[in-house]
Amino acid sequence: MTSEARYTTQFQAGLGMIPETLDLLRVWEPGMIPARLAELVISEGLFARTTARRARNLVAEMFAPRFLAEGGLAAARLKFLLEQRTPLETLIQLFFVYTSRAQRILGDFVIESYWPKYSAGASTLNRTDAENFVRRALDSGRMVTRWSESTVKRVSGYLLGCCEDFGLLAPGGRNDRAIQRFSIRPDVALYLCHDLHFAGVSDNAIVRHPDWRLFGYEPTEVLRQLKRLAQDGYFIVQSSGDLVQLSWKFRTMNDFLNALTQK
Repeated sequence: MTSEARYTTQFQAGLGMIPETLDLLRVWEPGMIPARLAELVISEGLFARTTARRARNLVAEMFAPRFLAEGGLAAARLKFLLEQRTPLETLIQLFFVYTSRAQRILGDFVIESYWPKYSAGASTLNRTDAENFVRRALDSGRMVTRWSESTVKRVSGYLLGCCEDFGLLAPGGRNDRAIQRFSIRPDVALYLCHDLHFAGVSDNAIVRHPDWRLFGYEPTEVLRQLKRLAQDGYFIVQSSGDLVQLSWKFRTMNDFLNALTQK
């Protein structure tokens, strides 16, 4: 997560949209463009209580930016994991990573507001916290245009709703939401480091990659996590001072995913 990308309200179409994402992954096939996926969803009545317009919005505004970039690489991987009966908790955390990458306002909110409150021992995150985050973002020029006060309040509610959907906050009222214990699952950590590796990120940069901060990890904690994961034979970790080197076992991401789902 970085502050360079401009923030939008795009994620308001469905927030975490976990049930819808599971359904869309089941019907999506590699090579299927968003328009064709939307047509299929509508013709098959996948979302029976949803209008055709909303179905198109869910595909175009939510599913496509999160999972269909780079030719649908993320969707293909997640579809495979879904078909291999990967635990739902794992899939939800991966959805969280991809959503935060696509919607930087969510990722930065988690990093800049949620984790500081969590680390300070706070029991709740509230609408005021979210509104203050959005207003700071406005003041620092993260939006293309100045948002109205009604948009600030609406988006603040969406941020809390997304955090609830992904398990960072407990379901609650309109204002205060209880902060839940939230930690990265080992299989998600394995996925993330292999995803970064096969994307061309260097070993040192993997340890320092901002995606780990979505789970409250700083580089020293990432390195400790990688050393624990190495005990299962997925890679070998060597570190000395600021230098980190990993010896990778798998030649492709597909090889890794096959091994992950067979353990």
